[in-house]
Amino acid sequence: MENRVTKLFKIAYPIVQGGMVWASGWRLASAVSNAGGLGLIGAGSMYPEVLREHIQKCKRVTDKPFGVNIPMLYPEIDKLMEIVVASGVKIVFTSAGNPKTWTAYLKENGLTVVHVVSSLKFALKAQDAGVDAIVAEGFEAGGHNGRDETTTLALIPMVKEKIDIPLIAAGGIATGNAMLAVMVLGADGVQVGSRFVATPEASSHDLFKQKVVQAGEGETQLTLKELAPVRLLKNKFYDAVQQAYDNGADKEQLKKLLGRARAKRGMFEGDMDEGELEIGQVSALIHDIKPAAKVVEDMMNEFKKAKNDVARF
Repeated sequence: MENRVTKLFKIAYPIVQGGMVWASGWRLASAVSNAGGLGLIGAGSMYPEVLREHIQKCKRVTDKPFGVNIPMLYPEIDKLMEIVVASGVKIVFTSAGNPKTWTAYLKENGLTVVHVVSSLKFALKAQDAGVDAIVAEGFEAGGHNGRDETTTLALIPMVKEKIDIPLIAAGGIATGNAMLAVMVLGADGVQVGSRFVATPEASSHDLFKQKVVQAGEGETQLTLKELAPVRLLKNKFYDAVQQAYDNGADKEQLKKLLGRARAKRGMFEGDMDEGELEIGQVSALIHDIKPAAKVVEDMMNEFKKAKNDVARF
């Protein structure tokens, strides 16, 4: 399959694995890249030297393209940028910040730059900043999210109408059927997060993976908008957040309740009660843990079948 996304990244299939904190290490990134997609190392949960190690390990086990996802709110972002350039990484996805800050630097060093947005407004700003592609992420997605709660179904055609560069859809995509749907709406490819959490290669704790597989409809919620909107699985910590809201908690009280390393405590260390468990709404459609390569294979088979099926109408 060849289109603007596969040409841009030099990959076989227009499937990008989300660079999720506490899930997207070198094992997952290399597995997805070896399967024909684009694997991403999630730098948001890594110290600079840890990122360097993951890049080196990824290079040892794949000769296929892979990238690094860097949240721009990261406190030592200058060190991360220096490492990706010095390590010969060719693709960087940026998020949670102004793309003008680093896009020129990265492109001057020969990197392909993609920026993640949750609205048309920021998609246009990213295009003006000179990025090579945009990920438009609907609020169904897990983890940190847009305040406007624009769904993927609405966001993709709105962005497609106004931009000229390749468009990657994210948020609520875990099947080939969903992949076809967003591509019909104008996307050139998809970014998949939650489905890749439930793989052996994801660095997340096994208890978290099991929790994702067990999740049903309505078991995630977007919350903590006053700090940074995040979609969480409901658990004891989530209940404490809701109780805080009921009691009229202000921003500082919410920040105190959240504390430090809450996401690591849940997703990486396996505290299913007090940890922050970031996952998308589509978790209700994830029923098993299977290898990342199988996820890619199944999505492409479903995509092709769905495309043939709708051709009859």
